[in-house]
Amino acid sequence: MPLRTRRAIEDVVNGQVRAGVLGTAPIEKNLPGFRDRVGRFIGGARGEEIAFLRNTGDGANVIALGLDWRSGDEVVLCDNEFGANALPWVALRERGVVVRFIHAPRERMSPEVLSRYVGPRTRIVALSWVSFTDGYRHDLAALAGVAHDAGAFFCVDGIQALGAFPIDVKAWHIDALYAGGAKWLLALAGVSFLYLDAALQERLTVRWRGWRDVADIWNFLDYDQPLAPGAARFEGGTPNFLGVAAMAASMDLIEESGVPRIEAHVVALTDRLVAGLRELGAEVASERGPGISSGIVTFRLPENDPVALGRRLSSEGFITTYRESGIRVSPHGHNTEADIDAFLARLR
Repeated sequence: MPLRTRRAIEDVVNGQVRAGVLGTAPIEKNLPGFRDRVGRFIGGARGEEIAFLRNTGDGANVIALGLDWRSGDEVVLCDNEFGANALPWVALRERGVVVRFIHAPRERMSPEVLSRYVGPRTRIVALSWVSFTDGYRHDLAALAGVAHDAGAFFCVDGIQALGAFPIDVKAWHIDALYAGGAKWLLALAGVSFLYLDAALQERLTVRWRGWRDVADIWNFLDYDQPLAPGAARFEGGTPNFLGVAAMAASMDLIEESGVPRIEAHVVALTDRLVAGLRELGAEVASERGPGISSGIVTFRLPENDPVALGRRLSSEGFITTYRESGIRVSPHGHNTEADIDAFLARLR
């Protein structure tokens, strides 16, 4: 977490220590500005298209629960999606929705592959920008074109890339983008945002209600008043003020550093890592190449249990994610070549 993000959190906490609930008043007053800030970060979206939620899965659920589904409608997604971007769609089977899986990594969701899976009943194509399992980065702009040609909305889980790779939701014609503040955004868990293009936004019904989803939140007893304009109607109750401040502060730092510069740096670090791993005879699960490399590299060392190895590395200060499928390494802009070289030396 960046130091400025820590300071932003401390400012909110200290304000509440001094003044109780009134300590959150500056965040409350500036919520429209924070929504504008997120919109700029993802490529020219308007604040009215941004909602603050709790986590990445909340964004998928807003759409899955709010769309006017009919029995026989279809959702297309990969079968290696993280649960946050799979279970909200799979649950629609109860309403007669057909979930069509692309079997990754045997088949990646390329434009050519997706064109074989979409059809006249496809309503949603849902996809992680970068796969959590092996770091495969998808061509969002090209895939959005295929989805739209089929009459479907294109919805993206951005949590494994946003903050390390630049995005432009308008230029790429993305209908929805959702991501939590942790991971590459360097903020807190327990806060997220949802971007909803106006065309999709107007197709959605608010399926869970809260006191802040109405036009005048201070008119407490008018239960019949209209919903709030824009995506704020999907926020429901009191937002995570602490998380919102943290996420905005981290976005400021990431943007000042230059997201294209971070991208180039991260790809160079992971290229260096992959080259070293292959010299060691490691099995690298992550496909690499222009447009598909990301900040995630997953590997196994022959004759080594990845969980046991991951735990040992962690005890020595090398923080990775380790599962039976392999060890996942994810350097960010603050990491260095020396970090990668030290990691490889320890593996040797």
